[in-house]
Amino acid sequence: MRRRTKHRYLLNIIVQLSIFAGAGIGAFLLRFEFSVPRNYVPHLLVALPVWMAVKSAVYSSFGLHRAWWRFFSLADATRLAAANGFASVVSTLLLAALAPAGFPRSIPVIDFLLCLIASGAVFGAARVMSESAAGGAQDGARRILIYGAGEAGVMLLRETRMNSAVGYSVQGFIDDDPGIRDLTVRGVRVLGSGSELKWIVRRDGIDEVVIAMPSATSGQLVRVLDACSSAGVPFRTLPTLAEVVEGRAQATEVRGVDVKDLLSRQPVRLNQLEIQRKLQDRVVLITGAAGSIGSELARQVARFGPSAIVGFEIAETALFQLEREMQATHPGVRFHPEIGSVQNSRRIADVLKRYRPSVVFHAAAYKHVPMMESQIFEAVENNVLGTYCVALAAREHQVDDFVLISSDKAVRPVSVMGATKRLDEMLVLSMQNHGTRFAAVRFGNVLGSNGSVIPLFKQQIASGGPVTVTDPRMQRYFMTIPEAAQLVLQAAAMGAGGEIFLLDMGQPIKIADLARNLILLSGLRPGVDIKIEFTGARPGERLYEELNFHAEETLPTPHEKIKIFAGGWLPAGDMIAYVRRLRSLCDDRDAPGLVLLLKELIPEYNPSSHLLQQVLADETAGKARAAAVRPLYSVAGR
Repeated sequence: MRRRTKHRYLLNIIVQLSIFAGAGIGAFLLRFEFSVPRNYVPHLLVALPVWMAVKSAVYSSFGLHRAWWRFFSLADATRLAAANGFASVVSTLLLAALAPAGFPRSIPVIDFLLCLIASGAVFGAARVMSESAAGGAQDGARRILIYGAGEAGVMLLRETRMNSAVGYSVQGFIDDDPGIRDLTVRGVRVLGSGSELKWIVRRDGIDEVVIAMPSATSGQLVRVLDACSSAGVPFRTLPTLAEVVEGRAQATEVRGVDVKDLLSRQPVRLNQLEIQRKLQDRVVLITGAAGSIGSELARQVARFGPSAIVGFEIAETALFQLEREMQATHPGVRFHPEIGSVQNSRRIADVLKRYRPSVVFHAAAYKHVPMMESQIFEAVENNVLGTYCVALAAREHQVDDFVLISSDKAVRPVSVMGATKRLDEMLVLSMQNHGTRFAAVRFGNVLGSNGSVIPLFKQQIASGGPVTVTDPRMQRYFMTIPEAAQLVLQAAAMGAGGEIFLLDMGQPIKIADLARNLILLSGLRPGVDIKIEFTGARPGERLYEELNFHAEETLPTPHEKIKIFAGGWLPAGDMIAYVRRLRSLCDDRDAPGLVLLLKELIPEYNPSSHLLQQVLADETAGKARAAAVRPLYSVAGR
């Protein structure tokens, strides 16, 4: 490799010196109509070494000696013109002092033009020949159309020509801008719009469509998918701007279209320095570390150089897999897997005492809404009492920052899960002003998280359908897992304690639209290849989610995607009493009493009819059992 680089460098110098000499001689020949008078030969003999020496030095200072002309670009052409202009000025000044009297004033101008034209022509030709050699027809190459004739599409076209291993043969562009129809882009024609894709695919025998629209909106991308689906042609895409900015993909790396592409979310702007000050060289503990949010938090935290990450998790297999991943991807960061339940206060105390974390991210929770409607005691024990155990231990062990991962379902909750998350917020924030900074971060659904509807839809599509949606009006806020984790870190970094942070979830998305788009992403037609059926809302679900109470006051933060809500919480003394009552009711399996206490603590909580019916049935059954047992006690007493 070093030898090839040296040879390329020497070849550049030889070619450039030849151009300098040829341009100088050509300037004299043109000035004197191809017959240089004998008395001007001394001028030529002085000018040639000056031009060659000055231009070589200037070209070197502009980095043109080491340029790879196979990738000659507009930026290189601009640099080439600037170098030639500067070299001409310097050499003209030297010639005024060194050349014999009477040096023709037009010759430096002619030399500049000839040198610029010759350099641009030679280096441009090198790129054209290189692309022609690499872009020849390949046996077995897939015939593709590029959807989008913008910069991304041109970049992809150039990549396919320069890299034969890509295995693509570009047959044309598709673009919905009628103003560029039939235009030619780098020798490739814009064949038409998406509405004409079906017959273009059939006419030209197209194997695949590559979507080169990294900044497309969700609506635009869905229209493209509709066109590809109608044409019956496979499709892939270039990465989004967010993926390129975050370094998770190359700009020309073709991949399958994913449902997250349909969110049209912009890259997250992080205050890297602020987060680094919070996390660098510190021990960070994450509960629920092997879950979808917890594991992504571990990955994101590792980027900021903590001294160690402690993963606290009850699921041993998932924690083992996370440990292996962290060792492979972040070998410089110590990762300590710790098995345990957040309800085990002794185990939590042991872990905190051993590692002395400075920051705790509490992501462990039961999150499945319909299931928790039938598991009210387990929901309260894990989500509320477990959170209290971790928060209390964090305060007692002088943790600097405690961050609760909350949910949009905590807003005017109608489910047990939502009520427990709202109560989590109230409990945690009531512990403020004791040294540890407590904060909660509230956001909606994340795509691909454990319990998400996406895996269910994919499974239903793979089995041939139907895809089941609860209600055509059902809508939810969505964001990607990496975005959620990054904004959690940003909120934690700016927290002073006692805040509920709300992440900007964008616009809500209808679940029916999400199902339809997933069918399109599978290359199938919604309603034709895969049916969509509506089954009715499940226990604890509502048609839409909210992110804040009307009574809460919204406060801005320095980050445009994060706001603060000043929600209410319990006084510290009341909190302890209520926790004891919650624990007692769970121990006694008193469902009616537990629902009444949740309603007392959260006046805006509206229990679902399913839960109320279940509680009533349990209470009736309990009374019946008591009535049946009472005569037996009477007989035993006699």
